[in-house]
Amino acid sequence: MTTHPRKAAPHPADSAPRLLAGGNPQIPKGEGDAPVQAWIAAVPDWKQAAARQLDALIVAAVPKVRKAVKWNSPLYAAGDDGWFLSMHCYARYIKVAFFRGASLDPMPPEASKSKDTRYLHVFENIPLDARQFTRWVKQASRLPGERM
Repeated sequence: MTTHPRKAAPHPADSAPRLLAGGNPQIPKGEGDAPVQAWIAAVPDWKQAAARQLDALIVAAVPKVRKAVKWNSPLYAAGDDGWFLSMHCYARYIKVAFFRGASLDPMPPEASKSKDTRYLHVFENIPLDARQFTRWVKQASRLPGERM
């Protein structure tokens, strides 16, 4: 007599997004807030609260911000003028990319290989300067965005 093994019900962890190198969530690309919230929900450890705070500050600074996830990173745009900011998780920090960061005053602290892009690294034990971050977001949202 042959018995057919039952298929096990999918385990909730099986449906969780895979974490790539450094802990960045692998999220299917998509437009809108839902894919960005899925990315934030999948961010590990302390970085999830930090990503949630960054997202909330961006929305408060640019109320009609357009969101998407591409290349496993959330992107933010002001209207249809291209993307002005993205986030990406690494093992020890979240990297916030301002695509026209060299035009911001003051410039975000971290340089890039791209002459226009500047980064802000958000670390666990260094408080975020929310006021400065908000100023950068507002400035960046008024500049021409990056087409991707």
